[in-house]
Amino acid sequence: MSVQRRRLVSLVAAGLGTVLAATGLSACSGSSDKDVTLRLVAADYGDPKTHNSSTEYWNSLVKSFEQKNPHIKVDVQVVDWDHVDAKVAAMAKEGEAPDIAQIGSYADYASKGLLYAADDLFPISMQADFIPSLAKAGSVRRVQYGLPWASSSRLFFYNKALFRQAGIKKAPATWADVARDAGKLKDHGVKVPYGLPLGTEEAQAESLMWMLGASGGYTDTVGGYTFDSVENVAAFTWVKDNLVAKGLTGPGDPAKTNRRTVFADFLSGDAAMINGHPTLLAQAKAAHIDVGVAALPGEHGALSDTLGVADWMMAFKQKDDHLTADSAFLQYVYSPENSLKFLEQYGLLPVTTSASQAMEHNPKDADLLQFLHRLPDAVFYPVDKTSWGPVSDQVKKTIGSAVDGDPKQVLGTLQRFATAQGGK
Repeated sequence: MSVQRRRLVSLVAAGLGTVLAATGLSACSGSSDKDVTLRLVAADYGDPKTHNSSTEYWNSLVKSFEQKNPHIKVDVQVVDWDHVDAKVAAMAKEGEAPDIAQIGSYADYASKGLLYAADDLFPISMQADFIPSLAKAGSVRRVQYGLPWASSSRLFFYNKALFRQAGIKKAPATWADVARDAGKLKDHGVKVPYGLPLGTEEAQAESLMWMLGASGGYTDTVGGYTFDSVENVAAFTWVKDNLVAKGLTGPGDPAKTNRRTVFADFLSGDAAMINGHPTLLAQAKAAHIDVGVAALPGEHGALSDTLGVADWMMAFKQKDDHLTADSAFLQYVYSPENSLKFLEQYGLLPVTTSASQAMEHNPKDADLLQFLHRLPDAVFYPVDKTSWGPVSDQVKKTIGSAVDGDPKQVLGTLQRFATAQGGK
């Protein structure tokens, strides 16, 4: 089966100087004799335990923007990730959508004609600066409505100290290696040899990474759902038989284990192997974990591709047209200086070529480059499908049971659910 892959073919984009020049012009475009107040709803990337809420970032950015654009005010509401998508959906349903939202999905709003297109909001130079694979992921019927805000790719994490204690000399490259190493780690008393989070928090991510390892995925080359493909069934059958059934995923039920739990286990030294993102690497080093990072293991060898994840910005059309103000603000937000400040604060990857080039040349971002270099071959969720929202929710709720029961039956049920959503 061929998997739908959104690949970065080339970094064809405006140079950093061109983007900065365009951004400088945006302040002029936002000036008018009429005062406008924009409403922005944004997700919070901070951790309450470390008091690093995204509110501080947005308040600082808005203050500097308003000084340059005295006729435009921006009211910001930062909402935690557990509620931000539902909040914006409720606002839109009531006819009170915010002017700008930074959330997890855009396609449903685009399909209803509620969003401005990217070419309404940006000059050609800035629109071309979006990394092509992300711009494509943000497009519906070849028109870009979703503006990628932050990206991430996933790699395989392992605790080198636990590996040494178990006599394991290198990272696993194949699934067979993972099972063999997990057995050795269990024999040496490791609590969670492989952390398998198939609970509701992010089951869709862990599942896709295992599917990719068998050359499977959520969709085929024409965008049709393929949950019950031979490859996907084989992936879950292998995980069930070789990891879960042998007690190599820790004491909990993987179907009820969330990502935050296995991340906490890894940071405490209880988990030896998990799939992780850039932020986890910084956290592991801060926790003094001797962490190793490698390509995702596959059925027959280490994978050249991986899961890519993007969060989205979008501008809603309003009865009293705010397009000029939206455009001015978003051009300011997406300037390399402002976007890099946010990305560096939360250990995320750029969505533009200019910001990627800046990160490449910044020594303090050296740890992020291994994730950044994976973006060209990353496979993204099918976020351009209006059905992906309900399908993703169903995946989170049910796909974990594939390692407790019959993988073919569970994936078949998901396939029928996805088909019933119209598959669009």
